[in-house]
Amino acid sequence: MTDTTSPGIAPRSREPVVRAATIEDIKAALEAGWGDLRAAPAFGLFFGAIYWLGGLALMILPAKFGYAWAVFPLAAGFALVGPFVAVGLYEVSRLREAGVRPTWGAVLATVWRQGGRELSWLAFLTIFVFIIWMYQVRMLYALFFGFASLDSVLFAKALFLTTDGWTFLAVGTAVGAVMALFTFSITVISFPLLLDRDLDIVTAIITSVRAVQASPQVMLGWGAVTAAAVFLAMAPLFAGLLLVLPLWGHATWHLYRRLVSFPPD
Repeated sequence: MTDTTSPGIAPRSREPVVRAATIEDIKAALEAGWGDLRAAPAFGLFFGAIYWLGGLALMILPAKFGYAWAVFPLAAGFALVGPFVAVGLYEVSRLREAGVRPTWGAVLATVWRQGGRELSWLAFLTIFVFIIWMYQVRMLYALFFGFASLDSVLFAKALFLTTDGWTFLAVGTAVGAVMALFTFSITVISFPLLLDRDLDIVTAIITSVRAVQASPQVMLGWGAVTAAAVFLAMAPLFAGLLLVLPLWGHATWHLYRRLVSFPPD
């Protein structure tokens, strides 16, 4: 591979063509993602560390300031912003696919340029969903536990040893699952698509939803495995995200490339 600057973003094309995903696509995407991670581990470590440190902050700060109830929903909702944090990883995979050796200048410059493109609006939409998630959790907390702030020990007892706590967990999990399904459907393809092509956010979201609709069992299975991997990675003080985020980021790029194509101009 040669060391050159980042190739330009492909120009606007006609409507993307989506094909149904198969289990083989998932396997091939993970294998290719692992290849990218092994070939350029420094980028994976860098972006994974950003996600890891963000996760630690969301775990420590709420409890420190008397919002122990917010720790779990923040950790759960934190997964929603993962696709945005992985933008730099999509770029690394895109460069390697184009036969270009990724450089820090090229990757970071591409990430910086997204501030003026449609991808930034998709990021705002994802963050908005995250905020809505936290508001509904706060509402449920007030409904079941009132407005008093409980410390970590008292909240844990109320959560796991009372009927109100079990109901809070059940309702919160159900609502969270619906919001996660919505966010996954509109972002699983749209983030790498907007990095790759000069399209509008509506077209990107519709394309992502079409990809899920084309093969719901495979794509929802991919989403479930992704969620499980992220939550397991959070267990050891979020340290597992140093591996999971880069692997899934690279794999997401390759899954997008396998499922979406464009008709010739």
